[in-house]
Amino acid sequence: MENEVVHLGKADLDELIELEKLCFAYSWTRDQFLLGLERGAYVVLGVRQNEKIVGYIAFSMIEDEMEILNFAVHPNCRRGGLGSRLLKRAFEICRAGGITKSFLDVKVSNKPAIDLYKKFGYSQIGVRKKYYPDTKEDALLFRYDFR
Repeated sequence: MENEVVHLGKADLDELIELEKLCFAYSWTRDQFLLGLERGAYVVLGVRQNEKIVGYIAFSMIEDEMEILNFAVHPNCRRGGLGSRLLKRAFEICRAGGITKSFLDVKVSNKPAIDLYKKFGYSQIGVRKKYYPDTKEDALLFRYDFR
């Protein structure tokens, strides 16, 4: 269905890789995606418009913790609420799974993502200096406690 947040699978791999390369200079490999899509190491949710994946979120759930591993929205679809819908659905899955806290890192320059995370209640808890291999930017570390 259009605009519905759905679980993605191996059949979506090529589209995910295409979106990933469009959104990030330093992108995940086919094998990294297969860890989640095929082996279930993490969850991958996506949204389609006009039958194309325009956004996705990948996150792990281990014990009582969730970590957002990757999150992308097509440049032409940003600021339209897709990121919020993806994160909201991920939170629903985590709450149902007994998750109590969430962690993520984000580039210091990614103000739209930082604003989204803060809107959802994340708080900055630290900084990793020169963390990202593509830009050598600092990573801001965020935490959210499910209530």
